[in-house]
Amino acid sequence: MFPDQLKNKIEQKFPELFHAKPNIYAAPGRINIIGEHTDYNMGFVMPAAIDKYIVFAVQMNSANVHRFYSIDYNQYQEVQSLGKDQKLYFWAKYLMGVLAQFEKEQPLNTCFDVVFGGDIPLGAGLSSSAALESGMATAVNHLLGLNKEPLELVKLAQKAEHEYAGVMCGIMDQYASVFGKKNHVFKLDCRTNTHHYFPLELGDYELWLVNTKVKHSLASSEYNDRRAECERAVSYFQTHDSGIQSLSDVSLELINQHPQMPDAVSYKRSKFIVEELLRVDEASRVLDLGNLEELGKLLYQTHHGLQHEYEVSCQELDFLVDETRIMPQVLGARMMGGGFGGCTLNLVHKDFSGDFEKKLTTSYQNKFSIAPEFYLVQPEDGARLVS
Repeated sequence: MFPDQLKNKIEQKFPELFHAKPNIYAAPGRINIIGEHTDYNMGFVMPAAIDKYIVFAVQMNSANVHRFYSIDYNQYQEVQSLGKDQKLYFWAKYLMGVLAQFEKEQPLNTCFDVVFGGDIPLGAGLSSSAALESGMATAVNHLLGLNKEPLELVKLAQKAEHEYAGVMCGIMDQYASVFGKKNHVFKLDCRTNTHHYFPLELGDYELWLVNTKVKHSLASSEYNDRRAECERAVSYFQTHDSGIQSLSDVSLELINQHPQMPDAVSYKRSKFIVEELLRVDEASRVLDLGNLEELGKLLYQTHHGLQHEYEVSCQELDFLVDETRIMPQVLGARMMGGGFGGCTLNLVHKDFSGDFEKKLTTSYQNKFSIAPEFYLVQPEDGARLVS
C-alpha cells in the first residue's frame, strides 16, 4: 500500500523549508525471491519491487546550493559542491552521488531542494539506499527533461553507490527499484541487463519478511570480500578456459573437478554461486507451473548454501529459518540480502499468518531478547512521478 500519510507529510514540509511547490516522486525497496549474490557474478536474479517506499519532494532552486532535508532523521544538509571529500550525513552521500553522476555528463546549471522520507525498514536488506538513489535519479531526469532511458538511470544510481557509498554492489537493487512491476517478479540477466517478467500468483500464500533487528558490523566489509573471492576464483578458472569471464560461465561439473581451486574458500564460494544460478532457472520453471511447494524447497536450499558455502548468514537468521521448518504452513524461508543480519523471506499460508507472527516472536525473544518485526509485502511498480 502506498504511504499516503508519509507523502502528505513530506509535501507539507517542503514549502515550510523552501517556500516553493515541489513535485512528488517515489521509489520502492525490493525483495529478491532467489538469486543471492549472483548479480555481481554476471548471473541471473529474481527480484521484485515492493510496497515499501522512499518518497521525495523535489524542485530546482536558484540558491546556488543543494538543500536536503531528511524527515526520518530530522537532519538538514546544504552542499555547494559535489566533491566526495566532505563531512556529510550518510544519507546525503547517496543524493550527492546521484547528482555527481549527472554532472559528469553535462553541467547541471541548477541546484535542487529535496525533502524525503520512507517506510522501508533501514538495515533490513530491502535496499533503501538503492531506492534513495533511484528516486533521486528519477526526479532529476524528469525535472531537467533529460529523457534518459530507465536502464541509464539504473547504471547511474549504481555508480553513485560505488563511488560515494563505497559499496561495490551489483546492479540488481537499483534495477528492481526502477523496473518493478505490480504483481510481478522478474528474471534479470545481469550480464546483458535484460529482464523477463513473471506474474507472482501466490493463491493462498503470502510473502512475509521477518526482520532480525540486527546488523552485524561484518556486513559491508564481508560483502566486498565475497566479490574479491569470486574474482579470485574466476582468475583461476581462466587458466583452464580463457573464455570464462565470470562465475556464470562456469559449470558445476568444472567446479567439482577442482575441489582445491586455488583454495578451499574459493571452491565453496564458486560452488554456491553456480548452484544458486541453477536454482534461479528452476524457480522460473516452477513459477510458470504455479508450483509453490517446489519454490519453497528452493528457498530452503538457498539458505543452506548462504549459511554453509557462502558464509554470509548469522545465528539470528539461521534461527528464524530453522523455526519455520517445523511449520507445515510455511513452504519455504531463507535469509535475504547481503547477509549478517536483516530479514528472512517466508512463504506463508494466509490462514497461518497470525500464528506465524506469534510463534516466531515468542521463540526469537526467548533466544535473543529482541522482538523481531514482520512485514507483509507485495510486488509494486518501480520509481515514478507521483504528483
